[in-house]
Amino acid sequence: MKTQQIDGQDYRLPSSLNAFQQDMYVHLINWKRQHVTREPGIGPRGLHYDAILPDSYADQYPFVYPDVVDSLKQHRLSYPFRTHLYFNHMASSQAANINLFLPLLQHANVNAILGRLKPDFARLATEKLDRGYQLEFWGDKPNGGHLNDKKKVSGTDADIAIAYYNHEGELCLWLIEHKLTEDEFTDCGGYKSNQKHKNPRRDCRKSFAELVADKHWCYYHDKCHFAYWDITADNQAFFANGAGFTGCPFRGGLNQLWRNQLLGLSIEQDTSQGYKHVTFSVVKHKGNISLDKSLDRYRELIAHNPKFSVFTSTDVIEAAGMCRDAELDKWIAWYRDLYNLQQKPDSN
Repeated sequence: MKTQQIDGQDYRLPSSLNAFQQDMYVHLINWKRQHVTREPGIGPRGLHYDAILPDSYADQYPFVYPDVVDSLKQHRLSYPFRTHLYFNHMASSQAANINLFLPLLQHANVNAILGRLKPDFARLATEKLDRGYQLEFWGDKPNGGHLNDKKKVSGTDADIAIAYYNHEGELCLWLIEHKLTEDEFTDCGGYKSNQKHKNPRRDCRKSFAELVADKHWCYYHDKCHFAYWDITADNQAFFANGAGFTGCPFRGGLNQLWRNQLLGLSIEQDTSQGYKHVTFSVVKHKGNISLDKSLDRYRELIAHNPKFSVFTSTDVIEAAGMCRDAELDKWIAWYRDLYNLQQKPDSN
């Protein structure tokens, strides 16, 4: 942590932020100081951070859109989920995800809005999940979930799942991962463990083909007994360009994308779930270009398979703005203000 003076004000910030992250942190801290409190919160090692809310605000949801706080609380009662360690951080992607989707999912124009973002979207499947959606979704398969990696405090899940019907009347599922200020996707914990334990039986330098042929080279498979490589082996065609990557293609930031995609593939192929098509998307802040390198590499890996897509939070609010609805316009103005999204100049 370091204290910086910016425009005449002091900000206690993490010591290593890129330009986008610093601009967003300063903006979010200013929003917090104006709308909530100037009091800092406690971060790692007991240090004070201006971007974190004090504990006294932890249960008040002061940076969740006010009109969805009650539905969020009810959703957590019906579909309990773990809030992230830094949910009360102003740059929380979990909170930003809630602010982006819940106002839409409970609005009468939800079908038109989501249809603009996803061409096959016809209508929300309100009889599925919680009126058509679920936060922190990992499926309902017990004993480790679809990937055999789900534990109380860890495992693969999507920030939000949306159940819908396509234009052919088929039940579909849309898994979405939200990123706000992160400069990379979650790295491979198996690689880190392998580096630590130095077990010659496991080798992350092995190629995609070698790992498919002998899954025990992977720490996740050999030690943890996760189903990642079993599902990958059954879906080799999806990862069409895996042979072109040196070593395990999922060692770095692509690891999180891989696991979320595997969750979707597994659910789609489990006929008991009833979903004809399951797709996975990443939604990010339009100013966060640090993620683009991993996103481009992943799209190359899967040969731009349409089961994966990327869009921005700006795309979402612009789709909502086309409705010309006063309730949505109020939310859009609030969202733009909180997440520093400037409106495009009116062409008229």
